[in-house]
Amino acid sequence: MNAPLATLLVDDDRAFSALAAAALQREGLPVRVAHSLHEARAALEQGSPDLVILDRRLPDGDGMGFLPELREKAPAAVIVMVTAHGDIASAVDAIRAGAADYVAKPVELADLVIKARRAAEDIRLRERLQRAEAELSGRRRLIAPLSAGMRQVVQTLDRIATSPRSPVLLLGETGVGKEVLAWHLHTRGAGAQAPFVHVNCAALPEPTVESELFGHERGAFTDARTSRRGLVEVASGGTLFLDEVGELSLPVQAKLLTFLDSGAFRRLGGSSALESSARIVAATNRDLEAEVRAGRFREDLWFRLGVFRLGIPPLRERPEDILPLAEGLLAEMRTRLGRRSATLGEAARARLRSYHFPGNVRELRNILERALVLEPGPELTLELLAGPTPAAPAGPSGEAFCLDGPPTTLEALERHYVRWVLARLGGRRMEAAKVLGLSYPTFLKRLEEP
Repeated sequence: MNAPLATLLVDDDRAFSALAAAALQREGLPVRVAHSLHEARAALEQGSPDLVILDRRLPDGDGMGFLPELREKAPAAVIVMVTAHGDIASAVDAIRAGAADYVAKPVELADLVIKARRAAEDIRLRERLQRAEAELSGRRRLIAPLSAGMRQVVQTLDRIATSPRSPVLLLGETGVGKEVLAWHLHTRGAGAQAPFVHVNCAALPEPTVESELFGHERGAFTDARTSRRGLVEVASGGTLFLDEVGELSLPVQAKLLTFLDSGAFRRLGGSSALESSARIVAATNRDLEAEVRAGRFREDLWFRLGVFRLGIPPLRERPEDILPLAEGLLAEMRTRLGRRSATLGEAARARLRSYHFPGNVRELRNILERALVLEPGPELTLELLAGPTPAAPAGPSGEAFCLDGPPTTLEALERHYVRWVLARLGGRRMEAAKVLGLSYPTFLKRLEEP
């Protein structure tokens, strides 16, 4: 949703100002009115407007002479100048001085609304372009890192891109940017114009996982009234990014392994083999080797996915990437959130440099978004990071985990530990899942009795 475009109307005619403000507000433009240059300066101190409608003749000065100051204080604002009837020279001078348009007195409200609407459309278009550029900038900063570890990851992905069907497994903590890296691999390959399909395996309901991935034929199950392509088929020629691949059930893992080996698959309820040239990029924050030992992940799939296995370093291990990433993410979000002039102050930069970032790049994004919403000033301070820097998320502090009794299975030991962590955190399940490094559905599974 677009943020409302703040409008500053500067005119000493109070009757006209009231009528014009009402007309503009009906267009969805919140309007602040100033009747002099003094009041206009005071309004600018409270925030930078998107649109300024400025009269030439004001009681304490010339609006034309105020234009350079206005351009300095509100560089992104679109300015519509109000000139005297027939004063073409002033209109030309205003355009040369930085105004986008002008209206002549006596002003017709309908004409003013049209000019304001046109200016608003220009601003919206500029914002869309800025958002697109900022999103690309944010992604580029993740894939053009300063740290040696991340540079090596990106360079390896660039080399892998020349092998179109080889599977890739991205390993790393939650929030390190695995999706962006998968997208980068996709854009560098021959199938860059083909679909990039992202699916979070943990978010798929268990009964529908096979149908979502491989499709189904009509009548395959009760609600299958028509045939449907699965994501493997949709992504043919491009990339299928399987996030949280460790959440797949063993039967679905077997079907995925078959596809990786042959490029062929069958829809649910189908008898004929279909083919797809999609590259599989899988990602997880879990220890899949431990999952293999526990019997929850197929060993052959682990080896097949691991043709190219890349570990993504957490953000705390590459501090030189933090500020460039923050700048890119801030540029991406501030226009969307209506904070176009927001910047990172020195206090904010210092706090970012000293913070541990247990949630990695995703947490950095969340911190910046909260600051953009909650901090009113143009210079962000990130006060929410002013407290003590958290320790590494090794688990709840306090007494050690201890289990009495005879030796037990690894699965039972894990279940006891999960419950111990949950108890130490006062029953806060989402927080316990985060501390344990588990997705929430996996956390709930670990709580269940066999």
